[in-house]
Amino acid sequence: MRRIIDMDKKITLAHGNGGSLMHELIEVLRLSLSNNILNELADAAELHIRKNRIAFSTDSYVIKPLFFPGGDIGKLSVCGTVNDVSMKGAVPLFISLSFIIEEGFEMVNLEKIVQSIKKAANKAKVQVVTGDIKVVEKGAADKIFINTAGIGVIDYPGRVGAKAKPNDVIIINGTIADHGIAILNARENLKFKSSIKSDCCNLNFVIKKCLRASKNIHVMRDPTRGGLATALNEIASASNLGIEIYEKDIPIKPAVRNLCDVLGFDPLYVANEGKFICFVNKKDAKKVKKAIGPSAQIIGKVISAHKKEVYLKTKIASSRILTMLETDQLPRIC
Repeated sequence: MRRIIDMDKKITLAHGNGGSLMHELIEVLRLSLSNNILNELADAAELHIRKNRIAFSTDSYVIKPLFFPGGDIGKLSVCGTVNDVSMKGAVPLFISLSFIIEEGFEMVNLEKIVQSIKKAANKAKVQVVTGDIKVVEKGAADKIFINTAGIGVIDYPGRVGAKAKPNDVIIINGTIADHGIAILNARENLKFKSSIKSDCCNLNFVIKKCLRASKNIHVMRDPTRGGLATALNEIASASNLGIEIYEKDIPIKPAVRNLCDVLGFDPLYVANEGKFICFVNKKDAKKVKKAIGPSAQIIGKVISAHKKEVYLKTKIASSRILTMLETDQLPRIC
């Protein structure tokens, strides 16, 4: 099998940002482990076990700082796993939880994290059913890392996959870039007087409403690392179709936009932890938007032209191509 890796290269933090460098890294792994399920590269795998359809996902959480406005690593680990399983149209039921803890980590902070996990799991109505703990020498990790896996049952009559269809309408459930900017402000101690909090939350119940509203949902994705622009590029590429979005319709909180302007960040590439995009047949778009609630916004559509590219229609009626995130915008975001 042909290898694409340069053996002289080394892994950098940019390989973990969710953008093009991470996709290069993923491709190295996929070439060796290739199979039909893995090759979809979705947030979760859809498994057919006897007559059951199961969604299965795994993730690791290495966020810095561990505690941030709107959440902490414990809440994030549950929400992120629940949301990935939900993106396959599944009802999340069970998660696993493994800790890698650095020697010297404070027991009081571990207790806080575990209580956040308990609260988030109860809120999502999922159970933590198995796990593991490893302790490593001081300096061998950064305080604490959490690994999870999640399982859910798919009872949606359609199939929520990785490929959109021509003329699909794209809906987002709320404002973008809240999580990334909240983390940046906390990590760097920028001292901006701001009420910005992470949008970290469980999405399974609002997803359930969407699935009840339409049997024509083709793709759902939570735009975490790499932000909205990168998630759209992934879907455009997998679908071999183009995507057109409208700048005027993309919801961004004024405080988030202002901080992005000051710091030189493009909010389209900043991470989210409580947002999802839904690709649905245009005849059902209004029903799905209503099911999500007043914060939902139609932000674009799928087009047959400009295959594998994402175009932004700006507020001044010009167009620009949105590529996948390439630089190391903000590592250790989740």
